[in-house]
Amino acid sequence: MGGSGLQIPACPAPNIVLHVRPSTGSVGDCYDNAMAESFFATLETELLDRNRFKNKSEARMAIFHYIEGFYNVRRRHSSIGTIAPVIFEKQYHQKASLTKPLTVH
Repeated sequence: MGGSGLQIPACPAPNIVLHVRPSTGSVGDCYDNAMAESFFATLETELLDRNRFKNKSEARMAIFHYIEGFYNVRRRHSSIGTIAPVIFEKQYHQKASLTKPLTVH
């Protein structure tokens, strides 16, 4: 998505585009949101630092496609054993189907 268009700053872009506020808590308190901060760091590194967007609409679409087409589906996540969510869910459902008790009517 290169070009000589508008470059949205890498760090604040998720906050601007998604209308969320950055973390206000400190590590270890009830406002700690390490998972969200990790996600935004990944988004910044894997998408925003590598692209330029002509406008907010283009940035929103790129972020949507990144999240729904890659991050939530194919990207390996360390919190689930460094496998893709699709594979994790498939394995989970396979295990669940093996452990379901049989019901006799």
